[in-house]
Amino acid sequence: MSKGDLLVERGAARLEDLSRKAAAKGGFAAKLADDLAEDAVFLRKLKPSLIRARAKGRAPIARAEDREPEAPSAPQITAPRRKPKAKKRRRSGGPNPFLVAGVALAAGIALAKVIDWRGHAHPRD
Repeated sequence: MSKGDLLVERGAARLEDLSRKAAAKGGFAAKLADDLAEDAVFLRKLKPSLIRARAKGRAPIARAEDREPEAPSAPQITAPRRKPKAKKRRRSGGPNPFLVAGVALAAGIALAKVIDWRGHAHPRD
């Protein structure tokens, strides 16, 4: 076994240990115990040597005996689906905001020039 395999095996063992402790604890932690046990099984499938063997075709890719298919917990009743409503096409929200800002800037500059020009015509001094 390589170092990677040992590391993965150690992690899977810790997950199994955590799963057993969670199942013994009860309550909400017990609900997570099954998932942790499944994670340990999955983690063992990620050993680098197994991945290498599967890539070279020496190991089976998927085993059917790992898990049997589960039946649905409730009857699968399908209600007739509603037709999706036609989306209303939104008009564009107006002119480009950069265009509006540019026109406002130009109008402000023009207004300032007009006010300044009229101010020179009638000095208050």
